[in-house]
Amino acid sequence: MFSYRHAFHAGNHADVLKHTVLIAALEHLLEKDTALTVVDTHAGAGLYRLDGDYAGTSGEAAEGVLRLVSETQPQPDAAPLADALARYLAVVRDFNPKGGARIYPGSPFIVQHLLRDHDKLKLFELHPTDSRTLSANIAQLEAGRRIVVLHEDGFGSATKFLPPPSRRALVLCDPSYEIKSDYGRVLDFVAEALKRFATGTYAIWHPIIPRPESHDLPRRLKTLATKAGKPWLHATLTVKSSKILTDATGATHRPGLPASGMFLINPPFTLKAQLEAALPQMAKRLAQDRHAAFSLDHGG
Repeated sequence: MFSYRHAFHAGNHADVLKHTVLIAALEHLLEKDTALTVVDTHAGAGLYRLDGDYAGTSGEAAEGVLRLVSETQPQPDAAPLADALARYLAVVRDFNPKGGARIYPGSPFIVQHLLRDHDKLKLFELHPTDSRTLSANIAQLEAGRRIVVLHEDGFGSATKFLPPPSRRALVLCDPSYEIKSDYGRVLDFVAEALKRFATGTYAIWHPIIPRPESHDLPRRLKTLATKAGKPWLHATLTVKSSKILTDATGATHRPGLPASGMFLINPPFTLKAQLEAALPQMAKRLAQDRHAAFSLDHGG
């Protein structure tokens, strides 16, 4: 269960989608003065070196954030970058003041970068190495009690912070899904969280892969939200085909992660319009073959 390391995947197309949605949702929630609590159930290490051994081994960032950062300025008659995608790139650039994208901020540091002094951040990470790295990275911020790092299972422990005293919270749930049971645990976690705090905003990242559980998850999340009488929004980004390829020698090659989605319950009302503008640009700029696409559904 500890084989997954997000450092291999940092800055890939799934991170572009996840963090664009996260920033757009968070910035809307921060427009109110009342304190906000953010809970991250699978926080990872927090910061990643895209020029390091892990990211360099996979090369996934080259087809994700690095492609966006390295793009030349568009022609004068080209459509301007969508606000949500522009804000995402601005946050990444804030961590790279000398240019480029050598450092990639994971969700904990993106959230911390945007939060105010009276907001709270609760970070869960069970992987022993990543938990130690996360703690060390957060310690450098000298944030005191505003940020708490817990070496615990976010599925089993994160709901203890719901509802927060201010009754305003954003919960991000993005496990690796390497273990098939993660799909069921996501559903159980969201169901329990909604019982405890029905008005919180819940953002669930999920992979889109040829596995029944993968396709069932968003459908079952819609059912949960509908039964609870809550609005929902589901955004997906596909960058390539999911089919296994065979080369001239007869060897087969798995394509890697072809697509992913972000499912939100109680999304900010501004998010749909922002993603309607941003998703087509993501699909076009991050396309790896002719199968690149996007979708945006909502209900409630």
